[in-house]
Amino acid sequence: MLPDSVRERLAPHTGPIHAVTPVGGGDVSHAARVEAERGPFLAKWNASAGGDSFEAEAEGLAALAEAAGEALRVPAPLLAQNRTEDAPGVLLLPWLEGGRPSREGWRRFGRALAALHRAEAPGEGYGWAHDNWIGSKPQRNGWHQTWPAFFGERRLLAQAETVRQRGAWRAEWDAPLAALVNRLPEILPERPPRSLLHGDLWGGNAMALEDGRFALIDPAVSVGHREADLAMTELFGGFGPAFYEGYREAWPLEPGYEERREVYNLFHLINHLTHGPSYAGPVGRTLARFGHVG
Repeated sequence: MLPDSVRERLAPHTGPIHAVTPVGGGDVSHAARVEAERGPFLAKWNASAGGDSFEAEAEGLAALAEAAGEALRVPAPLLAQNRTEDAPGVLLLPWLEGGRPSREGWRRFGRALAALHRAEAPGEGYGWAHDNWIGSKPQRNGWHQTWPAFFGERRLLAQAETVRQRGAWRAEWDAPLAALVNRLPEILPERPPRSLLHGDLWGGNAMALEDGRFALIDPAVSVGHREADLAMTELFGGFGPAFYEGYREAWPLEPGYEERREVYNLFHLINHLTHGPSYAGPVGRTLARFGHVG
């Protein structure tokens, strides 16, 4: 089950491997719990395009770990190598033992995320120094001096082009998307406080641990407006009400968040167009609301 080429790359970090058990939770790469001499680990590997993402994932985890306090856990990669002609890409992480979150655990998580968003963010302006990945798709970055310019060009337009290349974009959306991008300076703050963003903060990437804390995994990091992370937590649900109470206690949101939330989540809806036709309706409705033409 574990390819020999992957086993050979893991062994210097794990010691002799005793057992390998497949685990679920992702739709991009193979993943398994690896029982070895030096403890349990999580190993991910991929011989296709997804295997090009592991070094960027490790960079994102390292950035989050540096900004996060003790109230949040971010696993430190032990090995991160992209695929080569001869071997799959590999990512090795310490195994995290899951638990059941309490209401107070959710509240602490909200406060911890607010603290992460308040921490000093790397770089200058909005964006990230390198392109990275969100799920199975490339995520375009670079630095912009204003947040609407970055979000419009590197999130909405870039992701629409990616799904267009995969046959999931409708030409009828071109004009309203362009109109929305032109309107973004009216809708989004020009220079909000710079926050390090997880970037793909749905419920599957926020893991409750047995010690009561939460861990952040599978990031798609950039520097931007903190509301983009919060918006993603609401798109698919799964976050306890106390999470939002804790966040707002630590750092209240500005008026107008509900409107901005819909614009921020348009990026994720566009990204999910390749997952099936059910996302076309929400994309069309959001563009009709915010992308008035003429």
